[in-house]
Amino acid sequence: MNELVDVLTNNVYYAGLASLIIALCFIAWIVRFIKRRKQRRLREADPDIITIQDIDSMRDGSEFELYLYRLFTELGYEDVIKTTSSKDFGADLVFMDRSGVRCVVQAKRYAPQHPVGLGAVQEVYASMRYYEAEKSIVLTSGVYTAACRTLAAVNEVRLMDRDDLIRLIKLYKSGRDEAAFDLIEAAAQSASSPWRGGRELRARR
Repeated sequence: MNELVDVLTNNVYYAGLASLIIALCFIAWIVRFIKRRKQRRLREADPDIITIQDIDSMRDGSEFELYLYRLFTELGYEDVIKTTSSKDFGADLVFMDRSGVRCVVQAKRYAPQHPVGLGAVQEVYASMRYYEAEKSIVLTSGVYTAACRTLAAVNEVRLMDRDDLIRLIKLYKSGRDEAAFDLIEAAAQSASSPWRGGRELRARR
């Protein structure tokens, strides 16, 4: 009798252990499937499904650039070009807006705790002459430093931050293309240089 109980106990134990192993394997498969699906979605950079959380988890800026290229193309902009990363001359995208004006875009996939600095404005502004563009935009998944905003305003470089990007994603997904165009093509903030006429320069001498 005791032997029978032992056998039954062992059978229950091993059956439970087998069930646990199967369950763990199934969970591991589900996790792997979800991870692969997410990686494939990021590689494809499909603007119909990409979210701001997906952008935050992108491995590097090249995936963000590809996403913006697809987004601008799907919106219907003409002559959208993704520049070569090794020779972009300060711009990641070039496109023609609705009025036929060529624009350059520098994409910055930054976390909100790491603000975009002066370099982004300097580079995209310098790229305008190379690409014979009339407008320049910096588009980030993060935020900007105060100095960056000041330099951008003096040079009339359009800055689009994380809030603008989230709004752009929502507008695209809801089919409000005209509102998305208006957001992208909104006028840059403008400010006069405090050095106008050299007054500050003379005052500091």
